Amino acid sequence: MRKEVGMRKKGSYTVAVVGATGAVGQEMVAVLEERKFPIERLRLFASERSAGERVSFGEQTLVVEMLAEGVFSGTDIVLGATDGALSKKFTPLAVAAGAVVVDNSSAFRMMPDVPLVVPEVNGHTLSAHRGIIANPNCCTAQLVMALKPLHDAATLRRVAVTTFQSVSGTGKEAMDELMDQTRLLLAFQPIQPRVYDRQIAFNCIVDWDADPTTGDTEEETKIVQETRKILGDASLRVTATTVRVPVFRSHGESVNLETARKLSIREAREVLSVFPGIVVMDDPARKIYPTPLDAAGSDAVYVGRIREDTSTVNGLHLWIVADNLRKGAALNAVQIAEALVLQASIS
Repeated sequence: MRKEVGMRKKGSYTVAVVGATGAVGQEMVAVLEERKFPIERLRLFASERSAGERVSFGEQTLVVEMLAEGVFSGTDIVLGATDGALSKKFTPLAVAAGAVVVDNSSAFRMMPDVPLVVPEVNGHTLSAHRGIIANPNCCTAQLVMALKPLHDAATLRRVAVTTFQSVSGTGKEAMDELMDQTRLLLAFQPIQPRVYDRQIAFNCIVDWDADPTTGDTEEETKIVQETRKILGDASLRVTATTVRVPVFRSHGESVNLETARKLSIREAREVLSVFPGIVVMDDPARKIYPTPLDAAGSDAVYVGRIREDTSTVNGLHLWIVADNLRKGAALNAVQIAEALVLQASIS
């Protein structure tokens, strides 16, 4: 068993990125470099198929290593960007070797003793970690960023969200599929779906497995459960509908919510605009609102189309857009790692 779960105070750290050649893993490497994370050594791991690839990091060229048992010795922080099955296998090994793991899969998110963290929203829960910290679902991360200030201001009673999720949430192969299908269809050529079971170009689909009893997809269930956990409100009524759209990058969310006390549009804009990481783009008269292209490559969560819902008491509409590879995954993971370093420096 790992005897010590706190970060040691150090000037710089040995960091590993697991799944380094995937879309999220590549973004993690880029964010570590951009934010000048205090790295003594960066190690990159991937499957046997990708091992040996070369990745630029600052002035270095790093060789991707094959993920295997016993590779985490001497590592301080592991950023995981693999699926749940691989995470369940390798995360305990990394923790046993002395590392703190920030895991982007769904494997540990709903475990009671694993903090599920968006630092701006519930960073205080980090101190309770036991070696594993979970990164939330990409849609949940941007959703709770907008919900938190509204919850603090007026207490949320109900949240209904419909997502418009880009193909990068599935990975690089899905982005390639959208590109290939678009090119072929514009040339009046037939297409054959590979990543998705239906055509994604010029279409909207639901590509997650659904519960045969309720009809809810696994993605919808994640959003509901994770939102409650991160906001610390198990009684909050949350419902979700998730849709995959033919956009390369950035997720959109149409959100309808009810609060305990009435929030005017002006007050909602004000509390959102001062919350760290939120950018309000909301000027109906000038047709200003956020789009996926506005968010792509950005760290911010954009909120617009803030409107009163007159069909109910204390209702509001929001439109939320964020880069799912940044705040929805890589950036949030690095921000957690930064908080761990800060925690070590003041402990």
